[in-house]
Amino acid sequence: MKAEMDKIVSLSLGENTAELQKYLSSLTNDQLISVITNSALKGKKVGTTIKGIFKGSPPNSTEGSNRRLLVYEHCIPLCESGELQTEVAADIIGLLMLETHTLSGSSLAQLASLFVDAIKVGKMGSGKSLELFPTVLTALAACEALAYGKGELSGEEYKKQLINSLCSSRWDPQCVIHLTTMFRDVPLSSDELQFLVEKVLRMFTKLDLQEIPPLVYQLLLLSAKGCKKQVLDGIINYFKEQDVQQEEEQKHGESLDLEVQSIPQDQLRHVEGTAILHIVFAVRLDHELGREFLKSFKTSYVDLCPFSVALLLSVARIQRYEEQVFDLLKGAIIKSFKDEQLQQGSKFLQDLLTGHCSVAQMILDTVKNSVFGWDHVTQGLVQLGFFLLDTFGPKPGPFGKSTEGSATVARTPTQQACKLGGQVLLQSFKMHEPIRGEILEQVLNRLVTKTASPVNHYLDLFSDIVVSAPMILLESSSKVTETFDHMSYLPLATVQGLLKAVQPLLKISMSLKDALILVLRKAMFSSQLDGRKSAVTGFLLLLKNFKVLGSLASSQCSQAISSSQIQVDVHSRYNSAANEAFCLEILSSLRRCLGQQADVRLMLYEGFYDVLRRNSQLASSIMQTLFSQLRRYYEPEQDLLPPVKLEPCITAHGDQIYLQEPLAHLVSCTVHCLMWLQNMRQSAQRNADNSDEEDEEEEEGYQSDLQAILESMTRRMIKSELEDFELDKSAEFSLGSSVGVKNNIYAVLVMGVYEVLMEYNFVKANYSKSCFEELIELFSRYHKLSEILKEKSGKGRVPSHKTPRSLLSMGFTSTLVTVLFRDTTQSREEALSVLRSNGEFVRYTVSVVVQKIQQLEETGHTDGPDGQSTDRTFRFLCDMTSVLMWRYTNIPSVVEEAGKKEKRSSLSQLCLEGLLRIFTTCQQRYPDKMAQLLSAMESAEGDAEQDNGTEINYFYIRQFQRALFTQLTGAEEDFNSKEAQLLVSILSVLSRQLKPSSQQFVQMITWTVKICKETSFEDAAFSKGLLSLLFNLHVLYKSPVSLLLELCQDIHSQLGDIDQDVEVEKQSHFTIVNMKTATTATLLVLSQVDRVLDEVDWLIARKKSQTASDKLGSGEATQTAGQQDAVEKAVTVQLGTLLTALNELVQTALLPGTCTITLLRELSRTYTILTTLVKYYIQVCTSQHGALPTRFEKLVKLSGTHLTPQCYSFITYAQSGEFSCGDDKKKKRRNEVNTAGSVRTLNSHNHNTFTVSVSLFYLNVRKQPRTLNKPV
Repeated sequence: MKAEMDKIVSLSLGENTAELQKYLSSLTNDQLISVITNSALKGKKVGTTIKGIFKGSPPNSTEGSNRRLLVYEHCIPLCESGELQTEVAADIIGLLMLETHTLSGSSLAQLASLFVDAIKVGKMGSGKSLELFPTVLTALAACEALAYGKGELSGEEYKKQLINSLCSSRWDPQCVIHLTTMFRDVPLSSDELQFLVEKVLRMFTKLDLQEIPPLVYQLLLLSAKGCKKQVLDGIINYFKEQDVQQEEEQKHGESLDLEVQSIPQDQLRHVEGTAILHIVFAVRLDHELGREFLKSFKTSYVDLCPFSVALLLSVARIQRYEEQVFDLLKGAIIKSFKDEQLQQGSKFLQDLLTGHCSVAQMILDTVKNSVFGWDHVTQGLVQLGFFLLDTFGPKPGPFGKSTEGSATVARTPTQQACKLGGQVLLQSFKMHEPIRGEILEQVLNRLVTKTASPVNHYLDLFSDIVVSAPMILLESSSKVTETFDHMSYLPLATVQGLLKAVQPLLKISMSLKDALILVLRKAMFSSQLDGRKSAVTGFLLLLKNFKVLGSLASSQCSQAISSSQIQVDVHSRYNSAANEAFCLEILSSLRRCLGQQADVRLMLYEGFYDVLRRNSQLASSIMQTLFSQLRRYYEPEQDLLPPVKLEPCITAHGDQIYLQEPLAHLVSCTVHCLMWLQNMRQSAQRNADNSDEEDEEEEEGYQSDLQAILESMTRRMIKSELEDFELDKSAEFSLGSSVGVKNNIYAVLVMGVYEVLMEYNFVKANYSKSCFEELIELFSRYHKLSEILKEKSGKGRVPSHKTPRSLLSMGFTSTLVTVLFRDTTQSREEALSVLRSNGEFVRYTVSVVVQKIQQLEETGHTDGPDGQSTDRTFRFLCDMTSVLMWRYTNIPSVVEEAGKKEKRSSLSQLCLEGLLRIFTTCQQRYPDKMAQLLSAMESAEGDAEQDNGTEINYFYIRQFQRALFTQLTGAEEDFNSKEAQLLVSILSVLSRQLKPSSQQFVQMITWTVKICKETSFEDAAFSKGLLSLLFNLHVLYKSPVSLLLELCQDIHSQLGDIDQDVEVEKQSHFTIVNMKTATTATLLVLSQVDRVLDEVDWLIARKKSQTASDKLGSGEATQTAGQQDAVEKAVTVQLGTLLTALNELVQTALLPGTCTITLLRELSRTYTILTTLVKYYIQVCTSQHGALPTRFEKLVKLSGTHLTPQCYSFITYAQSGEFSCGDDKKKKRRNEVNTAGSVRTLNSHNHNTFTVSVSLFYLNVRKQPRTLNKPV
């Protein structure tokens, strides 16, 4: 064969073409094929050989043309065989491409068929020869006519047939990438391109996972021709399905068939990461692709998935898309939370729609997936986290105060979005080392710079970071140290949160602790009050957390350890002597604070008790400090009254009088520290025989001195009259003058001292009758002063006095209320009768309980010992709940005759108010402990001892139901409205703990409906509470529209018709609706109507977005006459019942004002939603060419023939009512406002009614199959 090859080469190099033609004609086809094959395999002169063959084969002769076709037909399979070197095959294909245009039409057709057949049978595995196919197709399209079957087709049409045949056939998975690459060079129409893209996307599932990224890359290049949305959607949907499959396999891995080949998770994530990189690269080059990508998520978040979220975050790294991506994600997150909240609050929506697409979960899944090397996503996650925290964090309220407490559970969509931002950053911090420094720096920067806004969410995040990775944080300790330098300029709340968060780090880092001490020492001399307060806070925190060896363990002093602490053995790092010296040094710094403002001293007094409990070895220093400070204000002469010096407690600046020494808090701190030490000493003596005698003597010294002072103070405070304190009942207490301010300060200080002495004497008394009599004497002095303050404050135009916060501790209050009501010990009976017989003292005790609970509800903690400990506070709460419940259920309010004659609340009401506040506080502050609180409450019958939380909850619901029923079954003059309202509020709170699917919930709603149907008391406030409870329960049970209809009929029946000649049929579904309560009921009904309209509007919007996305489909959702989608049917039924209910109200003679304006607004909104629904059906009918559902036609007729005429009558009635009032100026002014509101509402209403009419007319014209009888 070598001779033939050489001959062809030599002849082709010469000028004699005729000789070359002659020689080639002498060779058979087999010889020619052998020449080409041999030269190709050897890789020698193959190019020259083929060129020679082409040169000696003129395309215009039949022989030449056939020979050329032979070369093509042989070289294509040869290149695909894989036997040739890559360079040789590439050279051959390049030569063939150059000569393709010389082939005849029939040859091109044969060649194209060869390619198609080879692809169909899977012989294009290497894809090398496919580069030639686009050239063949292009040349084919240029032909004028080609034989096809028995007729002819133009070249372009023939090409289309080939492409159709190719895309319709089965592809070998190995060919898919090569074919996609090949089609990039083939000119395609939009239909052909769409067909091709669909074909390639369907092949995704048949390919190995590793082949997906290159195919994605080729598809993205192909998308330059068009079908960008289709390509992106297809890629995203593929990975979405893979993720779902992966999740299912993880959930049910054990039960799955072993033959099912699951994809390894790490492999899938790496492939997804590569695909994301390809898409981002394509978006950088093709901005149209980027716009199409973002557009697909702007309308609905339902299409989002963890893969698309990761893709969005990667695209956000491109500057021009950054803002758009985060706005899009922000909208999707907040809308997802709002939709979830809407669905959770409505049984109607829950039954109608299954499941919810949680964007938050997708984002958290993306964080979890990013651990597989998705570095291009992590930066976007950090940005998103801070974007959410910045956008949805708590906003400053009046005077810069936060409107949201950090302890509350995230309930609103905004709070949930903020919480999500924190979760994203925390999880990212744990998983990705490179971004830790950036996250920490940004958090600390925000703590320092955002001084005008609340930073609770950043503090929570920082605290979580510290807890999750303290050792990692030490690597960035310099950043924390820098933050310390700004501490004296930060708000006190921020400093407290920051110090609490870093305390685990202080235990394991000497340098950090030293840096903090240096900063705190500087802050102690700050010119800013907040700076000095920060220093006190920091020093107290250090004293609590650096134990001196020999101090009692936390468990011994019942001190609960904060959840934000990590257990670190500090003694492995620091010895006790160093700790003791360190703590004593801090104490000496803190003593300087005793000469500063009252606020600074107050912080010190409130902190000393906790320090003593955590570090009992510092007792001597602390007690000596308090003792020396107390002696400054104590009158040592036993015969002199009063025993305290009040004048040094105040200071003047100009005309203003200020408090200098919070004396009552000083005494309180001293008393609590003393009592705790005495208890510890007694328990230590019981447990150990020997102790340090010197320490004991020292302790006994100041303890006995303090006891003597307190006993003397008690004796002399009882003897002291108001005049001894320079106070008089006729003196001025107004806060508008300096004299009044001084008197107020004196009075509050004296009352505080009385309270502290009461607590001290109760504990010391050990249930001695004489001591309790002294306690009552103290109380009577306190009460007398308290009454004077109340009396004086009530006289001014504006109340100038707010009841000072009680200084009784939470623990003592809990103990006191327990012994007053529940203690049945025989030996204590006589002593306790002294306290119990004083009604004012009992009332005072319960009111302090309520005050403490209120403070806990508002701030999350209380004043005094253990006020900051959540566990102990909750235990006190349980004890109080038990006592208040017993007091209320066992002593009927009917017995309390005295309370009725006075304007103030009875004891039963106070107990109920306390219970309501406890239940509300528990739901907000301890949401997981509600069952524990209820189970802690004892019941006289013992029925509540059950494990099931729902059963326990319902047991107490039944108790409150019985109490309310007793109120309602009595005579109307005996009905206590305030008590009934409190009972309804408690039932409302407790019912939130019931699961709507439980039997107890059904029983609860049945009982509420029964009460509403049978109660006829004319009390607007009570009926408002009861109907609100009914609506809140009903909406979780089923749609409230039928209930609204019945209530509207009752309101119409009670108030009469706008046409006085019409006699309304007397209906009474709910007797709670009467003449006095009808207006209240109307407003509640209209608020529920608004809620139903919200749901309907949301459903219509959801259907519209679905319809828009379904337009891309083949229109399979075509409806036939009489058939209706479940959501559409539900919307129609809801609106139909609602229109009937509103039809009742527009005929009702409502009072002019709020009711009429609100009703008109709801009518206007109803017509707006009807317009939206009509437009939706126009859209559906236009795209699907179906008939209108019968129900919708009936709804339209109902609005047109029933409601609209009545609306115009009601508008006339409302307008006449606005101008028919008296001439009184106040009424006139109110009428002007109401009229202006009504006119605006009427204009809006008329416009919406007109819009509906036009839309319906348009719908009639468009819909020929079944026209409406009459447009509105």
